[in-house]
Amino acid sequence: MTDLKDAKPYVPKTISHLLDAVIVRGKGPYIWDQDGRKYLDFTSGVGVTNTGHCHPKVVAAIREQADRLLHLHQNTAFHEPGLRLIQALREILPPELDGFYFANSGAEAVEGAVKLARQATKKTNIIAFQRGFHGRTIGTMSLTASKTVYRAGFQPLMAGVFFAPYAYCYRCPKAEANPEKYGFDKDCNWALEQVEFLLASQTAPEETAAVLVEPVLGEGGYVIPPARFLKGLREICDKHGMLLILDEIQTGFGRTGRLFAFEHFGILPDILIMAKGLASGTPLSGVVAPRRIWESASPGSHGGTYGGNALACAAAVASLGVYREEKLVENSAALGAKLLARLKVFKEKYSGIGDVRGLGLMAGVEFVRPGGNAPDKEKANAVKKACLENGLLILTCGTYDNIIRWIPPLIITEEELAEGLRIFEKALEKTAKI
Repeated sequence: MTDLKDAKPYVPKTISHLLDAVIVRGKGPYIWDQDGRKYLDFTSGVGVTNTGHCHPKVVAAIREQADRLLHLHQNTAFHEPGLRLIQALREILPPELDGFYFANSGAEAVEGAVKLARQATKKTNIIAFQRGFHGRTIGTMSLTASKTVYRAGFQPLMAGVFFAPYAYCYRCPKAEANPEKYGFDKDCNWALEQVEFLLASQTAPEETAAVLVEPVLGEGGYVIPPARFLKGLREICDKHGMLLILDEIQTGFGRTGRLFAFEHFGILPDILIMAKGLASGTPLSGVVAPRRIWESASPGSHGGTYGGNALACAAAVASLGVYREEKLVENSAALGAKLLARLKVFKEKYSGIGDVRGLGLMAGVEFVRPGGNAPDKEKANAVKKACLENGLLILTCGTYDNIIRWIPPLIITEEELAEGLRIFEKALEKTAKI
């Protein structure tokens, strides 16, 4: 094997690394670097390797497909793994969602969904949400408002995008001013009222094609909205003749303890965006919508050379089989409940934790400064660093990078989760005085 210890590749300054090492192998929830050090990987490729690293059934499917067909452009002909993937998805999705398009990345899928919405409605504008993240292309940067780092230096961006507040109850200005009346468990519709205000003040319904939203905020802070927020968005879209686009790139495929997060909220999207956990690490994303919506789009309205790659489709079919056969969605729900319960104990035991929230194996720990809820980025980064020193890879998120996000692979055992929690608690103890 090539000795990589002295390799010094050029790394653009726009790329940062959590771990200053070269990773040479991964298996299940673990990875190993070139020096043989083992890490418990609770980043999952930022929510990608839901089936763990190198799941044997996924690897076997890739090997078998590689010997048969690597790639065929979607406009040339259908290929077998693509058709098998559509059939597998049809078996798990609501029957209304029966039209499919496959791309490489989440950003490509988001752009495809927006283009589809514009063509289907013959309207132009899009409502997105503060703290939302949808990608880093020019189009998807225009729809992203989680951090300025994703937008700075690239403006002007795409026109026709309008932002409303997300239902982030922990940081809701109404709840902070009047907690008796407003909050997650109160009959509060402030965030929905702001969407209606946007439609009355900045983008009229007759020029607004769609509302684009993450059912649970990912990069923006692992924020879980109350069910009434997403149900209300569904009602607003229906009332005004707009489409509801759900970005389930990070929440999909069991991450929240349901196959898709929209199942928690009792709604159905007009357009569903998927990626990350779809194909266990091979590049594949998808846009799913009823055929009647697809039929309103012009031929060739969206595409890409490698979209729906045969190798990636084969990996996706195998991944869906693993989710079903190994009951990974159920495991996510069961271990997610244990994770959340333990994190809530930490919140009471250690100072500096302002909020703990989670659905399935998608949980956030928000760090705040003493005496209030001002974001504490320094503490979050110190905890992340202390975890790394003890072999646990974990990430921060949120506009102020003050939230540690838990995204372990869905194949983890109770013992492996306990291992991660032990390392995390040691990090909390070490950083207690920061």
